[in-house]
Amino acid sequence: MEKKCLKTKDNLWILFNGAEYVIGLSAQAQEDLGKVTFANLPKPGASVKQGEPMVEVEAEKAVQEFPAPLSGTISSINDKIAENIDVLNDEDEMNAWLVALKDVDTTEFDNL
Repeated sequence: MEKKCLKTKDNLWILFNGAEYVIGLSAQAQEDLGKVTFANLPKPGASVKQGEPMVEVEAEKAVQEFPAPLSGTISSINDKIAENIDVLNDEDEMNAWLVALKDVDTTEFDNL
């Protein structure tokens, strides 16, 4: 299956890797927020609903809550964030991933 990456209006990126939907901070979100200092992530197994709060990010310029761009179940979180928050400040936005979702309604992704 082909990988597909989309950007959301909330400056998140979503990459479908053939198995799950990985969601992260776009370069634009990193720039808007400044240096990220903390991220409150949902626990694996939690259900999220499109448009409802999913992740809260604290940074030097702002605290921002990001809504879930898709409905689904959290299959994993970026454990590196707990060890070193600077992964969310990486120039390569693909390293700034937050969570991965499974059990997603594919029509939500197709309609973004």
